[in-house]
Amino acid sequence: MGNKVGQARSRDTVKVICTGKLKDGTVIQENGASEPLEFVIGAGNVIKGLERAVLGMVPGEKKTAEIAPASGYGPYREALVAEVDKGRIPNSIELKVGRKLKIRQKDGSCDIVRITDITDTAVTLDANHPFAGKDLVYDIELKAIL
Repeated sequence: MGNKVGQARSRDTVKVICTGKLKDGTVIQENGASEPLEFVIGAGNVIKGLERAVLGMVPGEKKTAEIAPASGYGPYREALVAEVDKGRIPNSIELKVGRKLKIRQKDGSCDIVRITDITDTAVTLDANHPFAGKDLVYDIELKAIL
């Protein structure tokens, strides 16, 4: 069965109003009518689950989509958590749980990590996305197909 004229298809540029939440109701993303989210379906600029949810929608249509980690921010991976000696972090950096740090890799690329624990001798750094491993719920309204 093919898409009807007016339905959102792969490679369409769309504008949506959406609210993304964790299962407990915590809002993680909100794009209101004054600033709708614009993206190309299939370009990978938003999570796959949001792209998939918009496929087949028509302007004005509303839906709620439940998005599993595999189609959201990926699984939580313990391999991306490391405990480092506190002395390896420059004294000029204020250590605080939740703070994000940019870590330069040997190849010159940078990773963003979050401080998740601090002890007298060590700091735990987590390179997982903050919503990795989380089930998400998105309330979506397709405003336009451009």
